[in-house]
Amino acid sequence: MDKHKLKAVRRSRRKTGIRKRVTGTPDRPRLTVFRSLNHIYAQIIDDLDGKTLASASTIKADGGGNIAAAVEVGKQIAQKAKDAGISQVSFDRNGFRYHGRVKALADAAREGGLGL
Repeated sequence: MDKHKLKAVRRSRRKTGIRKRVTGTPDRPRLTVFRSLNHIYAQIIDDLDGKTLASASTIKADGGGNIAAAVEVGKQIAQKAKDAGISQVSFDRNGFRYHGRVKALADAAREGGLGL
């Protein structure tokens, strides 16, 4: 099996295990993070209604997918959550290890007033 396919399979298994435990409710929606090679994305999702309540990414901002950009996305998603009346979320790391950009985004969201 190709190294990259194996990596994707391992992440998919981790993601499935996480999603068994983490769900988004109207009281405590799910903050999910996706990390690509060039960008980082964050969404706040109510799984019961199947709706995205807020989102932020590095697509429109300059800076790409580094840690500083992840911090900015964390601050943006915290502000958008406040505007939507959301104070508590369940953090879904989406199969990614909790370090680097994912950790920086989560810490910035916490500093922005979002309870993870």
